[in-house]
Amino acid sequence: MAKATKRSTSTQKAGGRTQKNQEYVLRMAKEHNVKYVRFWFTDMVGHLKNFVITYDELEASMYEGQGFDGSSIEGFARIDQSDMVAMPDPSTFEILPWMNDAGNNVARVFCDIVNPDRSPFEGDPRYVLKRNLAEAAKLGYTFYVGPELEFFLFKNSGGTETLDEGGYFDMSFLDVAADFRREVIETLQSIGIVIEYAHHEVAPSQHEIDLRYAEALTMADNCMTYRVAVKDTALSHDFYATFMPKPLFGENGSGMHVHQSLFKGSKNVFYDPKDEYYLSDVAKHYIAGLLRHIPEITLVLNQWVNSYKRLVPGYEAPINLAWAVGNRSSLVRVPNYKPGQEEATRVELRNPDPACNPYLAFSVMLAAGLAGIKGKYKLAAPTNWNVYQMTAKERETLDIQQLPSDLSEAIRLAENSELLRECLGRHIFRNLLENKRKEWHEYHARVSQYELDRYLAIL
Repeated sequence: MAKATKRSTSTQKAGGRTQKNQEYVLRMAKEHNVKYVRFWFTDMVGHLKNFVITYDELEASMYEGQGFDGSSIEGFARIDQSDMVAMPDPSTFEILPWMNDAGNNVARVFCDIVNPDRSPFEGDPRYVLKRNLAEAAKLGYTFYVGPELEFFLFKNSGGTETLDEGGYFDMSFLDVAADFRREVIETLQSIGIVIEYAHHEVAPSQHEIDLRYAEALTMADNCMTYRVAVKDTALSHDFYATFMPKPLFGENGSGMHVHQSLFKGSKNVFYDPKDEYYLSDVAKHYIAGLLRHIPEITLVLNQWVNSYKRLVPGYEAPINLAWAVGNRSSLVRVPNYKPGQEEATRVELRNPDPACNPYLAFSVMLAAGLAGIKGKYKLAAPTNWNVYQMTAKERETLDIQQLPSDLSEAIRLAENSELLRECLGRHIFRNLLENKRKEWHEYHARVSQYELDRYLAIL
């Protein structure tokens, strides 16, 4: 996978919240008859939030932002400290092709959330990622990621009736959603998001559309746009798309494998031509950081009760803390090196799921990897055989630990994590734990259909 190229829109070229960018947005909105602009941002758990302004309000909003009540946004502010300001990032301005209405166009722009005094709001996930990227920049690094987001496509939102019985890479005669995937790709490409490829996944009615490697902040924005495009396209066909990690019992769940690397300028610092695995010491320390800290950051990468229904043996989801070259049974995989593609040297983390908050997920992965680099963590030998088939005794001999088995365990591990506290900041760290404790309590106390089916007739 080659190093990503930046998006080619004019706003992206200039970069930043500059007067030139702001003037460009105003000019484009006028020329393309934009009547409404959606201000997008995410709450703590990654749900996309937005409000709409009219074209007449755009100029003032580009320079001054738009105030709103943050007290009802998950993980934002208390009611007595609820005033927030959404500051649009002009480099993210795009006209949304699926919302055009007789020439009265709708655009979107991602926002940074700030306090009334214009200081960054610590509860803004986008700010958290910016802050962690700044830490990498102090070491000279730029962080690139390439996520693979899987999803299911059902007949409607009322259940899990599938549209096909297709399997991995199946052709269109088993895959009625081929046209759907093509439509999503064309939609995303029309707003500058580069797609690598798309295909049917392992489970019935399961799909994957892969985004081209990009700098982490751009990619987090792209992930949010991708999820909207997939869902909106599904609704236009009277289907329902979901990024729920495990909607079907007995089938593979949906993952979000994340390819990642660090660059200094145009040089991929993960590559070493003299190493047996073509990995530099920096890459090895980075992998060691992921493996050491993954248990405590799993709460962010797999944040829902349902996430852990995917992370079970037998369904290709990684649960053992091992790394390997090429081996997809390991938690961290290093794709095999291809001569002449040094820039594509990367590591792939395989446990995240597509229902995470990408801003926070990229942040914690980077923080774990940088901790390994700064601390010069030693990387164990790769486990180049099928970890799924290893016995408990074999894993114990090799000191291969496992991911948390449920949300409750993930919470306990996260509670004592200094890395997580520093990476997320006190505000999100505290509020995320509170949110997840509540989720676990509600799930744990509820009587499930399984219990009724299993016990009602015999007890």
